[in-house]
This record gives sequence, structure tokens and C-alpha cells, in this order.
Amino acid sequence: MPRKQRVVDHIVERLASVGVGHIFGVDGANIEDLYDAAHFRSEVTAVLAKHEFSAAAMADGYSRSGAGPGSGLGVVAATSGGGALNLVAALGESLTSRVPVLALVGQTPTAMDGRGSFQDTSGDNGSLNARAVFSAVSVSCERVLTPADAGPALSRAIAAARTGGPAVLLLPKDVQQGCLDCERNGYGVQYLRPIGNPDPLAGILRDADGPVTIIVGEQVARDDARGELEALRAVLRARVATVPDAKDVAGTPGLGSSSALGVTGVMGHPGVVEAVADSAVCLVVGTRLSVTARTGLDDALATVRTVSIGSAQPYVPCTHVHTDDLRASLRMLTHALSGPGRPTRARVPDRVRRTELSPPPFAGPGVRYRDAMAVLNGCVPDGADIAVDAGNTGAAAIHHLPARRDGRFAVALGMGGMGYSFGAGIGMAFGRAGSGRPGGRTVVIAGDGAFFMHGMEVHTAVQYRLPVTFVLFNNNAHAMCVTREQLFYDDLYSYNRFAPSRLAAGLAAMFPGLCAVDVADPDALAAALRRALAVDGPAVVSVECAADEIPPFAPFLIPTAKEARTDAAASA
Repeated sequence: MPRKQRVVDHIVERLASVGVGHIFGVDGANIEDLYDAAHFRSEVTAVLAKHEFSAAAMADGYSRSGAGPGSGLGVVAATSGGGALNLVAALGESLTSRVPVLALVGQTPTAMDGRGSFQDTSGDNGSLNARAVFSAVSVSCERVLTPADAGPALSRAIAAARTGGPAVLLLPKDVQQGCLDCERNGYGVQYLRPIGNPDPLAGILRDADGPVTIIVGEQVARDDARGELEALRAVLRARVATVPDAKDVAGTPGLGSSSALGVTGVMGHPGVVEAVADSAVCLVVGTRLSVTARTGLDDALATVRTVSIGSAQPYVPCTHVHTDDLRASLRMLTHALSGPGRPTRARVPDRVRRTELSPPPFAGPGVRYRDAMAVLNGCVPDGADIAVDAGNTGAAAIHHLPARRDGRFAVALGMGGMGYSFGAGIGMAFGRAGSGRPGGRTVVIAGDGAFFMHGMEVHTAVQYRLPVTFVLFNNNAHAMCVTREQLFYDDLYSYNRFAPSRLAAGLAAMFPGLCAVDVADPDALAAALRRALAVDGPAVVSVECAADEIPPFAPFLIPTAKEARTDAAASA
């Protein structure tokens, strides 16, 4: 006799079977059955966030952490209506950054479709069409209409997400509560990852007459191809630069690899441009090189032979090999370039000046961005994970703060949604426990503007006693917008300055027992960070800084960006 099972029980069981240990979300009437199912499954913990955007950011960070053996899949659950729509911005980030996320979105019962029910998003009879909305921010979106369809649809969604991006299942409440036959549950759908043959690239690299520079991106992190990348780098005697959202996939000067050049793009290091321009071949690995990642490189790439391998064709013209399994393809490429096939004319590159962007000096109140990042660099231990938000604070962290050895470094540059780092850092902290990596701390770096959007997720860290240190840069403004007002609109007015606040003091009053302190100088910051990194559970350090300081962001330094460079010790 076939065993019957509720659809929600099947979903949770299936997720547990592929290594998912946590589901992030906000409960509600049309998703509560999924929470009920998770309660009775010991392998899966349903984590309650404060907002659906942050829940989806948690799933994104969880995925980027490499959580779950063989999983690497973050899962978010949301109820219908406004709860569902709150997912859109975060799923847009995961889509653009190609992060595997599964979104389980509750819907009103199918019997109410098109009948004017509360939160009807069936698309019938003039109602909002959830499938149209979510199809625009996902690699796959299905509305499940019968319990029997749920199993195969779930398998298809998991496979689609693992290609890189969010997959969405729209689940009406009656379908969630319905039963299916366990013997026909869709487990048979297999996830196939096409492996690209790198032979066309091997010939070009084998004949390279000079240095090779490698630019690596987010797919190296997604496929956890760090070891394979290092083996290829050694064979090619190459130096490695990373796009901003892949800082942790290559060695950092002073942290285990003298081959790392730094970061590309608008928050990057001028030395990368010099290295690429002086190369015989530039190999792009696992990135499309968006404008944010390639600004300053276009002229150099136009004169250098450029080749690429990854799951998506770069935006720059080049010879490209498609692969959805970067680890396997890089192993094949390294093998082809080893032994008798080893490049004989690919020389060790000359020493490249390590440079930083140098914004105009600023002597106002508070802590300077670079000074604060130097303190963080001295305090944050190896193995720590770092989640960085958008804005001036994010630009400073990307430019000045190295990834930690054996740590992850996540930043939301796909859509640049402010407040992403709070959810992402929490998701990374949950995911670390299931990743097989040693225990360690997560550090969230965000501005006060990002905090005012989604900073109440600090309470989620308090509730679950997570080892997360939140470092808030408080300049009482949307500072990047202030900079734009100053540079491009004659500094005649500002819509972007806030009334002063003491963020840490406020959080300490809200959450008794939370370690939280406001600081206004580098020495106090160092002492506060050492304490905040050592506590059992979450902690907050709020750093007073100034909205009028210009960050290391190339568009703000043009047309004098070339003259504004200064040689500096490698720091990112």
C-alpha cells in the first residue's frame, strides 16, 4: 500500500535529504503548515527572521557559506501577499550574483483564485500575478496546482537553483496540506552539471609568451573551486585578482599568498590594471565582469588576449568555454597544462606596485574609513567570515579590508540592496555549523543607513545566540548620497543627513545583556572590537565617522583618479 505524506512533510524531508539544515522566513497563515512540518523534523531548523527581505538574505548568506554537505542551497519561506513581495529585492540580489536559493512562497487556497480573496496572487480575474513577479527575479518559477505535482516540481526547483540563482515554488495552502504518494515523489530527477572542455584555452595558455593574469569571480566560491584555482595558478605562475564579491577565493598578500593582486573595479586597486596591461594572456574564471567589476580594465583588456571559463559569457569579448562544474573543468585545464604540456614561456611576472585609491584628505570628526579598516584588520582573526553592506562603508571594506585566511567574504553587489549584510551574516553563521569548517565568528560591516533599513535582525542574532559581531559605521547619513550631492549638485542642499543617534546604546537598551558600545576614536575601537569578538553570542560596535569623507570609490575620484593613486602596503 503506497505511503501517503503531506506535501509540506515531503518538502522538509526532501530538503533534509540534500543537506539543508535551516529554513529562513517569517511565518504566516499561508506558510504555517511548512513551519509545522519543520517542527517535527529534527534535522531541519526553521529560523524566524524579522522581515522577509532579511530572511532571503539569510538564505543567500547560508548558501554562500557552503552550508550542508553537498548542499550549498539556502532556503527561504514566506507567506502570501506583502510577505511574498518582500522577498523580491533579496531574490534579485541572488539572481544577479548567481547564488543558489530556493524560495517556498505560500499562496491562498486554489478555490479562492480570482474571487477577490485577501492576498490573492493567482493572476486570475485581475489579481496580482505572483508567477509573473517572481519569474523576473529567478532562474525558475512554478506554481504548484496539485499535491501530485509537488514532488517533481521541488526536484526541478532544486536542480535549477544549483545552476546559480533563485528558484521559486508558489504553494497554495490547500496544496501544502494535500497528500502525495511517497513512491512518486520526484526524487528521480537528477541534477546534471555540464562540464566544459577547456582544451581551447589550454592551447592559448600553453603558448603564452609572458606573464598570465587570472581574474576570478563568484562561481569559484559557488563551486568551492578554491583549491583547483590555486593548482592552476601554480602551473601558470600567474597572479590572481578578484572581482569585489569574490575576495575570499584567492590568497591575500600577507595572508598566505604573494600571488594575490587585490580587487578589480570601482572599489579596486590600480595595480590590477597595471598587471593586466602587462600580461600576455588574461584568464577570466567564473565571472561575467560587470561594470562594477571591470571599471578601469576595459582599455587593458582590449589590448591583451583574453579567455574565459565559467557558467556565463563575460561582458567583454573573449574566447569562452562554458562549464557548470568549475572544479572539474579547472582540474582538466591544470592537467592539460602539466607535464609535457606545461607552458614554457609563461614567466613569473615582474613585481607589480600594490596601490590604493587615495581620496582627498579629510580632517573632520570621527574615525577615518581607512583607519577603522586597519583596526579591523588587526583584530579580526583568521577563519572569520565577513559580510559587507553597500555604500561608503562597503567601498572602504572592499578596498581596505582583506578577507581572512579560511574565511568567507560576502558583499551584495548584484543589486546593492542596503541592509543585506544583517541577514547574510546571520545566514553565514547558521550555515557554518553545517559546512564542515571549524567554528568561528561572523563579522557584519554596515552603515547606519543600512541599519535603519534592516538592522533589527540584530534581535535574531540575540534570539539564537549567534557568534556575530556587528560593526556599524555611524555617520548620521546616507553618506554615498551625501557625497553625490557634494560632487555633482554643488553641495547646495542635502536630503540625506539624519538626526544624530547612538546606535549601540539604543540596542543595549532594547536588548538587555547585549554587548554593545559606541566608540569615536581608533584606540577605543580596537578595545571594543577585541571584547566584541570574544563574547559568547552577538555583539555590536558602533563607530562614529563622518558623512563628508569621500570613500575609495573610483567614480568619485575621476577625472583625477590616476593622479590620486598612492603606493601602499597591500591591504586587500
